[in-house]
Amino acid sequence: QVQVVESGGGWVQTGGSLRLSCSASGTLIGAKTMGWYRQVPGKQRELVASITNDISSNYADFAKGRFTISRQFAKNTLYLQMNGLKPEDTGAYSCYAQFIVGPIGTYWGQGTQVTVSS
Repeated sequence: QVQVVESGGGWVQTGGSLRLSCSASGTLIGAKTMGWYRQVPGKQRELVASITNDISSNYADFAKGRFTISRQFAKNTLYLQMNGLKPEDTGAYSCYAQFIVGPIGTYWGQGTQVTVSS
């Protein structure tokens, strides 16, 4: 059974930085795609960024230029470096890992809270 666990959330002032980490364990198979979604107050859940196993990344417009997604493929470990944080980035950030072989399916973590104060 694949387990996805996030870490690295917390509180930061406007303009600050945080680095989120995510690990998908329980399989030796590499995930096809890993990424981050977020749920901010008053809005629907939205994609932040994702990266495939051929190193193709995709960013939401609000993340471009401020956030960087990276991945350790051998360990199914994912990172999200967030710089220039704004109060509107406050929310719950969840990691997912999508497998197309082996444990086929999409697995989600519980989420980690990011709070940006003005």
